[in-house]
Amino acid sequence: MIQSRRRMLLALALSAGLMVFAGCQRAPKVDPALVARGKMVFEDQCALCHDAATAEKKVGPGLKGLFQRSTMENGKPITEATVRENIDKGSENMPSFKDTLTPEEKDALIAFLKTL
Repeated sequence: MIQSRRRMLLALALSAGLMVFAGCQRAPKVDPALVARGKMVFEDQCALCHDAATAEKKVGPGLKGLFQRSTMENGKPITEATVRENIDKGSENMPSFKDTLTPEEKDALIAFLKTL
């Protein structure tokens, strides 16, 4: 009985330690130069229709807090892949930027959007 109690306490201590450790994970580092490049791409290509400072609609939706939302206006979940797809394909009111932006510019843009 004492052995099983010790095992149970050890298991609880280990799982509690793992939970504390899991809660202390660091967010991935953001490359400031990449974000700055993404901001330039945004200002050049996106700011005419999208507002980075609010979630309010301009011509297209405001993008403040984009990656904290669960879905885009089209109902798709917000992930890097779906945002990139939207940039590439466009939508009903948004042109495609597939051939306008390089893959590196899209990476930078997405890095910037994650900071909003």
